[in-house]
Amino acid sequence: MSKIIPIGPYHPLQEEPELFKLYCDGEVVKDIKWETGYNHRGIEKLSESKTFDQAFFLVERICGICSTSHPFAFANCMDEIAGVEIPDRAKYIRSIIGELERIHSHLLWVGLAGHFLGYNTVFMWAWKYREPVLDLFEMITGNRNSYAMFKIGGVRRDIENEKFPKIKEILNYVKKKTDLLTGAVMDDPVIHARTKGVGILTKEDIISYGAVGPTARASDVAIDVRRDDPYAAYPMVNWKVITAKGCDVFAKAEVRLLEMYESISIIEQCLDGMKKTKEGDIETKVKEVPAGWGTGHAEAPRGEVFHFVVTNGSSYPVRHKVRAPSYVNIATFKKSCVGQTITDATISLAAVDPCYCCTERMAYAYDCNTKDMILNGEEILKLSHRKTEEIRKQL
Repeated sequence: MSKIIPIGPYHPLQEEPELFKLYCDGEVVKDIKWETGYNHRGIEKLSESKTFDQAFFLVERICGICSTSHPFAFANCMDEIAGVEIPDRAKYIRSIIGELERIHSHLLWVGLAGHFLGYNTVFMWAWKYREPVLDLFEMITGNRNSYAMFKIGGVRRDIENEKFPKIKEILNYVKKKTDLLTGAVMDDPVIHARTKGVGILTKEDIISYGAVGPTARASDVAIDVRRDDPYAAYPMVNWKVITAKGCDVFAKAEVRLLEMYESISIIEQCLDGMKKTKEGDIETKVKEVPAGWGTGHAEAPRGEVFHFVVTNGSSYPVRHKVRAPSYVNIATFKKSCVGQTITDATISLAAVDPCYCCTERMAYAYDCNTKDMILNGEEILKLSHRKTEEIRKQL
């Protein structure tokens, strides 16, 4: 029987509203379409009525999870237009904030993935281990989210050297707990059976769709803005781009787990580098922004964030264009979900960690002929849990 399964606009798998329509033949997905715009807030237009300094606080609220990735890209853009080189200490601080955010975002994703698969223990572990990272944010910036650290020419607040030992102590704790979490995920045969071979995106698919971030790197496409177009302190420290060859949901989990180790290493190196700089040397003063245009991008936890700004010599942007990673990653669902069963399609949708607030773009099933509802969001979640239990019994 042909049927359409809508996921959204509101669904327990999704933090924000978005509508996906799965066109199914029985339990097999034959096509997928999506509708966007449920969260349109007019950020780009609002930016034109804000000063450059105010715009940093505006773009920080584009995404609730990766709240510093947009100010990071915006700062890179405005530094280019203003023609300023920021102090090394500011570069280190920017990178520290960016990598702490990557850790907490990846832990959040691992927890949600565990919950959706029926592994609520993984969910509770991941979110418990995420708490110390948020405590670090609070200690450094005064906030657990929306950190208000970035500005043209540098950062707003310093990280005092006396805090370095405590930061490293917490990072060491997070690393040990990440070892535990990674071992639990990587060694569990049920998780392997549930996620390997599911949501396949080949290397060619990634290139064709222009996918970015862990979605691309899980298909052995080694792209990362931090390396390919270095900014902040990334060219000043040693780290590597994490890739996997599985091309499936498991590979996406693998990339995120291993990236957390790289992030911890980057932060530790940044702290060591800051010891060689002068406390308080955190910005280059910018008196005015000239007329012109610039581009800035940054590697958010989900992939490349891109900002484009046109200026006319005033204190306000003439045009401010934003492109978030989910904008390109969401389109890959067309490839990863078609041919999957309903229970696997939903985890494939979640595997790219889509952010709908960033994209400004759901779940129940209904018969495409009669329009009668067949499944709602809760029932689809139960189907996924049931399949996990069946695999566990077989193993």
